[in-house]
Amino acid sequence: MIISNFSANVKSLYEEGGRSFWIHNTGPIGCLPYTFVPFPVASSQIDSAGCAIPYNDVSQYFNKKLKEAVVLLRKDLPLAAITYVDLYSIKYTLISQASKFGFEKPLVVCCGYGGQYNFNSQIRCGGTREINDTKVFVGSCQDPSKRINWDGVHYTEAANKWIYDQLVNGKFSDPPISLNMACHK
Repeated sequence: MIISNFSANVKSLYEEGGRSFWIHNTGPIGCLPYTFVPFPVASSQIDSAGCAIPYNDVSQYFNKKLKEAVVLLRKDLPLAAITYVDLYSIKYTLISQASKFGFEKPLVVCCGYGGQYNFNSQIRCGGTREINDTKVFVGSCQDPSKRINWDGVHYTEAANKWIYDQLVNGKFSDPPISLNMACHK
């Protein structure tokens, strides 16, 4: 249903004159503390990067269906330029090879509180809460430029810049087209 609604919306934009579409898939949700801390999986379902395999399987299934929808949209909308971008691969590469790219603790939240992943869904970044009779303020880690995950669901500015640097040249796009060319009139 999500994919069919998405396709219908792209077609609606096309009918209104839209001709250039930049469609990116979803990232590895099994690598987000927001997902795997409140809904843990068995250790046998954790991959070598520390991510929850079942949740990433859902991401990959969605991405497969989205890619199939893009193929159909290209057939149905012959005047449209539709670029499909594989953000999943970029983000998973960053997380699984964090130290290679100058990052540390890829699954640990920079602006969070508590536990192995510094994440608690009851107290978010910038929040204050009383925990065990102590008032706790949730602030940033010491060096966000070395971290990937900001608050359990969003990436840090440094991680987003790294992601952008990977996708801008078109290496992860289908067709392989740079962002400048995809946005060219």
